[in-house]
Amino acid sequence: MEQTGARDGASLAGVPRVRVPEQAGSGVRGPRRTVRRSSVRGQVLAALRAALVGGELAPGEVYSAPVLGERFGVSATPVREAMQQLATEGAVEVVPNRGFRVTERSTRELAELAEVRALIEVPVMLRLARTVPAARWAELRPLAEATVTAAAVGDLARYAESDRSFHGAVLALSGNQQLVQVADDLHRRSQWPLSSGPVAGRRADLIADAAEHMALLDALAAQDFCVVSSLVQEHFTGSGSA
Repeated sequence: MEQTGARDGASLAGVPRVRVPEQAGSGVRGPRRTVRRSSVRGQVLAALRAALVGGELAPGEVYSAPVLGERFGVSATPVREAMQQLATEGAVEVVPNRGFRVTERSTRELAELAEVRALIEVPVMLRLARTVPAARWAELRPLAEATVTAAAVGDLARYAESDRSFHGAVLALSGNQQLVQVADDLHRRSQWPLSSGPVAGRRADLIADAAEHMALLDALAAQDFCVVSSLVQEHFTGSGSA
């Protein structure tokens, strides 16, 4: 079991509670229903991802499943299962008898992730620019606009999800599901930490990244291959989240 040497609940004020349906026979008023364990685990996983991206779970810190479970209002089991999933994604690592340590991304590691993503996505997007009609790119504009909205208010967690949704939708036009899955895994790994520094600076980075999404759609629709290539390269290697 995780010991209490990990972070306490007072330091996790920014971590959202998970809304769990009442269990059958729990004594809670309202309709009786059985909680689906997978559903609770999924909610906890989503909340943990948001906390990671938003900085509520700090790189290098160790957190115990029981403490996080108490904060979420659930047992330690779905938290532990969600943390195991995050461990497979490289977001945390298991610390025996203590809990889970949030991975610290070095500048070099983030640069390497950006390089690999560019190696995968640049040629795919150039190929798509030659084959996908302009009308299809217009259909993706709401996804790009969602990143603009999240960036404008500095919502790191919402930006991370909308950013991944946009890139995933673009790559999905290739028809290669394996490509989409590999790229999404790399994308997730590159989002922790999403960005650092003062809040104002982070918001500025997100706004710049979101603007690149809009410009990329315009370049793809116009089949401007040079602009597509430079935008994607800059998107991954710039100061923002990509």
